[in-house]
Amino acid sequence: MNLADKNPYRNGLVYAGFNQDQGCFVCGTEGGFRVFNCEPLREKERQDFQDGGVGHVEMLFRCNYLALVGGGKQPKFSPNKVVVWDDLKKKSVIELEFEEPVVGVRLRRDRIVVLLKENIHVYTFTCTPQHLHTFPTAPNPRGVCVLCPNSSTSILAFPSPTMGHVQLVDLAAPLPLRPSLPAHNTHIAALALSLSGTLLATASAKGTLIRIFDTSTGNKLTEFRRGANPATIYCLNFSQDGALVCVSSDHGTVHVFAVDETHKNKQSSLAGTSFLPKYFSSKWSFSKFEVPGGAQCLCAFSPHSNAVIAVCADGSFHKFILKSNGDCERDSHHHFLTMTDTHHPTQSSAAS
Repeated sequence: MNLADKNPYRNGLVYAGFNQDQGCFVCGTEGGFRVFNCEPLREKERQDFQDGGVGHVEMLFRCNYLALVGGGKQPKFSPNKVVVWDDLKKKSVIELEFEEPVVGVRLRRDRIVVLLKENIHVYTFTCTPQHLHTFPTAPNPRGVCVLCPNSSTSILAFPSPTMGHVQLVDLAAPLPLRPSLPAHNTHIAALALSLSGTLLATASAKGTLIRIFDTSTGNKLTEFRRGANPATIYCLNFSQDGALVCVSSDHGTVHVFAVDETHKNKQSSLAGTSFLPKYFSSKWSFSKFEVPGGAQCLCAFSPHSNAVIAVCADGSFHKFILKSNGDCERDSHHHFLTMTDTHHPTQSSAAS
């Protein structure tokens, strides 16, 4: 969630994102960065810079290395540079500089992936990174890209130069490029990989359909309808086991779809009527809930419980309990930007 100067709340939040297992989230601010544990919610780390802000932060699971890109009104680092920060030593240990602004970074234990507006660079994650690959992309100002963190799978996915297609790359293969997947008719807006790297979820700029692909074959497995009207997709994530996928949009809602047990997803009562458009036979979400306030938000599944988490641009954190029948009830909410210690939220309340 890249907010930059688009954050209407003026709370200093510039960027927010989850780590690879969705057990933590990290914030870039006008004055540094902060790392939070999701369950229980608590601040784990905080770095305050006196001379600038951070526009992108990428965690590597829960280790001490983070990738930083300068941002905000007064960037701490050049927006053209990726800084790998060692939070134990409290200093930069690797710097990669480019001729244009960096729009995103992805990390795994053996690779650094740097996203520019129309190409992607892949490096070894070593003290002196070696450049391995450059891949062209469609114009990608939002930094849409996903890298499988699983050490046994080296799948990288990003928008192909062909509109609506997704490029799959196997970084461990001698010939890494695979045939691109024709996923949508409009630009790719969001991507997600299951933790195993076997499933890919896609959404387009239109935002009405979510499609699921098998990464080994490239076959489309199923598709879900998020809604009838166009929407801007903010976030797309799988559950830990790949059985569910969640999506948030500018409609102020989070939808949850069942990937394995697709019969759980709702269907129109007119499904199967041959003379009606395909729209009526679509698989609709298994569960849907509104995020209070309608703020731009990230969504993810808790790795420890049957809960869906929403981290919002207004600084609010919400936890929703997902029941087996698809009902979703808000369990708690907090204001994480007001937290002042590493253990307890300073403002919280039970769900109303």
